[in-house]
Amino acid sequence: MRDWLSHRVVSSPDGTALVRAEDGEAWSYTDLDRLVAETAGRLVAHGLGEGDRVGVLTPPYVGTVGLVHATMRIGATFVPLGEELTAREIAARIDRTDLDAVVCAEPTESTATAAVSEIEGVPVYSVDDPADADVTGIHDVDPASLDPPEWSFEDPLCVLFTSGTTGEPKPVPLTAGNVYSSAVASAFRLGVEADDRWLVSLSLHHMGGLAPVYRSVLYGTTLVLREGFDAGGTADDIDAYDVTGVSLVPTMLRRMLNRRGTLSDSLRVVLLGGAPAPAELLERCRDYSIPVYPTYGMTEAASQITTATPRQTRDRIGTVGKPLFGTDVTVVDGGDPVDPGETGEIVVSGPTITPGYLVEDGGDPDAVDGAGASTADAVEGGDASSIGSVGVNGIETADLDRSDFGPYGLRTGDVGRFDEDGYLHVLNRVDDRIISGGENVEPGEVADVLREYDDVDDVAVVGLDDEVWGERVAALVAVGDQFRSAAADPAVDDAVPEIDPSVTDGEGDGADGGDAESEAAMSATGAGSVGPAPIDEAAFVEFARERLARFKIPKTIAYTAELPRTVSGTVDREATRALLREHGADPRGNPDLETAGFEPADPAEPPAESDAAGNESDAAEPDSDDRPAGGGEADDAAGGANDAGALEGGTVGDGEPSSDATEGDEVAAGSEGVTRRDAEVGGDEDGDVETSGDEDGDARAGADGERSDTDAVDDA
Repeated sequence: MRDWLSHRVVSSPDGTALVRAEDGEAWSYTDLDRLVAETAGRLVAHGLGEGDRVGVLTPPYVGTVGLVHATMRIGATFVPLGEELTAREIAARIDRTDLDAVVCAEPTESTATAAVSEIEGVPVYSVDDPADADVTGIHDVDPASLDPPEWSFEDPLCVLFTSGTTGEPKPVPLTAGNVYSSAVASAFRLGVEADDRWLVSLSLHHMGGLAPVYRSVLYGTTLVLREGFDAGGTADDIDAYDVTGVSLVPTMLRRMLNRRGTLSDSLRVVLLGGAPAPAELLERCRDYSIPVYPTYGMTEAASQITTATPRQTRDRIGTVGKPLFGTDVTVVDGGDPVDPGETGEIVVSGPTITPGYLVEDGGDPDAVDGAGASTADAVEGGDASSIGSVGVNGIETADLDRSDFGPYGLRTGDVGRFDEDGYLHVLNRVDDRIISGGENVEPGEVADVLREYDDVDDVAVVGLDDEVWGERVAALVAVGDQFRSAAADPAVDDAVPEIDPSVTDGEGDGADGGDAESEAAMSATGAGSVGPAPIDEAAFVEFARERLARFKIPKTIAYTAELPRTVSGTVDREATRALLREHGADPRGNPDLETAGFEPADPAEPPAESDAAGNESDAAEPDSDDRPAGGGEADDAAGGANDAGALEGGTVGDGEPSSDATEGDEVAAGSEGVTRRDAEVGGDEDGDVETSGDEDGDARAGADGERSDTDAVDDA
């Protein structure tokens, strides 16, 4: 097959391919094909072609869409770099992917030149008139003649980076077959109609923004392109251009509803991913008949993995639906599948899954997969279904790292569970799991419960080091405008910056660490926006007590207007920890431990009760309903450690909370829109889910799919 646009222009020459939202200018498929042919010819004239990797550092222009298709037309691999990143971050990605060229624009030229300054042999081209002598204008040469190469489904189409929220971002090659299969699977779930118009307001350097560019050509539908996100403007564009589909993250959708009240009735699909969808937001959409499809996906799956329909969302708040067509999802613990209701790591397989990560220069080409086989062995043994013969782009199996693959597929690093009806619920990252006093706490489970409280917009739950319990559960609670209105100086509200969530999902680095993390968090939440606890904390804690086992209740709580996020839109967990360490530290030590008769113990083991407290243990132990549904080796021993959890939660004797445990300490943070509340009421903390809200699936026709973050927004 040739590039997909060359096939589409034959079938739909007069169909509307693209509309620029800024001014309404439209391009037919014939117009877009001319643009792509010219761009491809100029790339070839500059010496680029089959097997090359072309980095693209341009805003979401019409020309950027042209570059997506032009790289495919010349047999090259498209590598979006992300205009929100710093020169240092971009340089690392250029070096990591061994790029043959970088294409920039006037707004990104200085960043591009700084990024390549110490990387030998990487030319920089600009789609605009260059200002730097070291940059060459793409239009400086006439288009060369071109004989478009044939593509196979095994050929790498693009390389994107993971979000990097739990480590260094990894380069993910996606084959033409991965992206095509994702498009087919998405169409089965969402349906495709002849007059569909999909609005793109997400960054094109992650799958949430890029997938619709490929899919619209496969479907023969129209792409409506916005150059950035603005809540009111995006809502208005949906109405003005009769948009039928849009990918959003929960923060974007909430802002749009706050600004406009509801959305246009032209919408058929609101694909919601990149972060958990709060129940309050889903209920609001239900009340206004907004067709929300919560989705879970990741870059490695070319976008969606599971997606829930609006009806499933109404019936099962918190689900991200069932696996898409052709995708297999298994929840495993200790390498073995678990029963419905039990938690474990989510493992995915199918035609949308990347063949592996690119091996870093100097890395081990014989890296083994999770089953103990080398990549070459996996291919020969048929264990790597998505790896085929070497194609025009020249990727070798030895260049792939499959260490995250096992017998059931790619280990996502996400914790989740299936319910009895086969609907997936995503809780958090495996690395985010908190072990407190020997008990496993899934941060996503705790965060899901806390988000249900009426006055809470969002929650990030993480673990903090604790000398006695090993880790303690801590929660950073976002309450939006309620926090700002509670600030001591009302004028501070105007200084709180709005975070552009359009860059969410996919690629982005977290804070660098230390002071930088704290500064990033402060910037994200609004420096100087400080005030008293903006909600009734006693009621909030009691709400948690009624729904969570004692050892799962956060022991440290801080309040903010908005959660700190990475450039990819996912919660910045290190910045969250930095804020909680600085503004949520327990100033009183462990008074509950002392009054309950506990002696400090090895943090790796649950503290043992003294003889004096032994007679109280039964009264303090929570009911069986409070025990964790799953989540690791400690699940079966929930009862044994619940005494410790109850104690850490501030209960003594008969299990009733002590007065100071209920009230906690209130400490106004010194800066960064955070209020400290050390609630001596619960045992542990938790972390947030990097995925979308609900899932489901139903077929309608067509072809398309995606991943959410772990790049959950990859199509949201």
